[in-house]
Amino acid sequence: MKPLSPEAKRFEKMTNFRWSICLLLFLATTVNYMDRQVLSLTWEEFIKPEFHWTNTHYGTITAWFSIIYAIANLFAGRFVDWMGSKKGYLWAIGIWSAGACVHALCGFATQWYTGIESTTALVQATGDVAMIVATVSTYFFVAARAVLALGEAGNFPAAIKVTAEYFPKKDRAFATSLFNAGSAIGALIAPFCIGPLAKYFQSIGWGNGWEMAFIVIGALGFVWMGAWIFLYKKPSENKRVNAAELAYIEQDKAEEGAVEEKTDKDEKAISFINCFKYPQTWAVFFGKFLTDGVWWFFLFWTPSYIKNVFGLSTSEGEGMWMIFVLYLITMLSIYGGKLPTIFIDNAVKNGKKVDPYAARMKAMFIFALFPLLALFAQPSASIWPWLSIIIIGIAGAAHQSWSANIYTVVSDMFPKSTIATIIGIGGMAGGIGSFLINKSSGVLFDYAKESNMAFMGYEGEPAGYFIMFCICGLAYLLGWCIMKILVPKYKIIEVPNK
Repeated sequence: MKPLSPEAKRFEKMTNFRWSICLLLFLATTVNYMDRQVLSLTWEEFIKPEFHWTNTHYGTITAWFSIIYAIANLFAGRFVDWMGSKKGYLWAIGIWSAGACVHALCGFATQWYTGIESTTALVQATGDVAMIVATVSTYFFVAARAVLALGEAGNFPAAIKVTAEYFPKKDRAFATSLFNAGSAIGALIAPFCIGPLAKYFQSIGWGNGWEMAFIVIGALGFVWMGAWIFLYKKPSENKRVNAAELAYIEQDKAEEGAVEEKTDKDEKAISFINCFKYPQTWAVFFGKFLTDGVWWFFLFWTPSYIKNVFGLSTSEGEGMWMIFVLYLITMLSIYGGKLPTIFIDNAVKNGKKVDPYAARMKAMFIFALFPLLALFAQPSASIWPWLSIIIIGIAGAAHQSWSANIYTVVSDMFPKSTIATIIGIGGMAGGIGSFLINKSSGVLFDYAKESNMAFMGYEGEPAGYFIMFCICGLAYLLGWCIMKILVPKYKIIEVPNK
């Protein structure tokens, strides 16, 4: 692309192709979360009766998904940095889409391994046979979830890397919040797709219905891959990005006095081990470790909460609308990524300068206060079940706003060549936290139900959910305090060229 003079750039109308890239990232994240939701929206009504699962079985599957996702994040970030944004993203979504489809084979694999000839015989199994079916099917689902986790681990490292390529620092949190809203949209439309799909295929005799739900939703990723191949190139190489837009994208470079452009391969990367020497890395680690599990708890356990505490099915009627409204509320997170930009712009208008980290931490403190409402989620359910759902939705919106900003903390301070690696480390931390919260939730809910455990005036499973909501509500303030202690001020990491 032939560069224009500063005068020409001023008069050239800027293209906005960066937002088309943001749309692709949004769609990928939407598909990502729909693939995750298939299990949580089908296990109570369709899968549990077939395989005789308890909360502990389900908790084990979601927990292993989380820990494999965590481990994969370590390698996914480095893999994306090595392969580049285009190929790295293609590999990631290809693997997770295949993994989503593989879930459909778990029932056949269980029948083959146990020697049981039909789905009806699986459902009618009792005693030791039922226990064997539950155990074997859990192992097969863990294996399928492992493939899904390996691919999904690449989504956010690749998306954040692309965001850093296509947006200046002041716009990155907003762009991240927009594509990250795909997680809420995916969860929003999932109950209207997944449950009805399972019911339809069950009614026409295609297995027990849930199998085709995994296949249909999983296939969406392959469609996305075609669009990515056609549309994505780096800004400086993309004919859809004109000189004016390129100048806007690269404005940070001009402000910092950079003389020449460096590609990812030219820029010296920080070695994986050396990443852990920086307090910025540990700030991201603990910020994700303490909070990611909260979102995954809401994602994986809310359908069960609605079914077991309120007695409502999430594949139809009021229960389905509860899931819809919950994730509709989380869409408020779109504005969460805009808040640091507002702080920065207001400071500039008043003749002051605010660094992006200070603006982000100010915004994240505000977002850390909203999850405190989760302390009242279970008590409010006694007044009106919908009030509990609204509170969970607000906490979910706060999480997504928090998440959009913590991701961009990385791109603010680390060189582009290392962004995906640090995002991967943060994803690993979040996965470990999610493993702990999902595994303990399943065990806690079964124990609470069997022992009729009492807590703060609640008994049985409601008592267990009350405990988990309290943990979720306090996690963000603790995470913010640790991040602020580790990185009190904005500091760009500079890698010396040797």
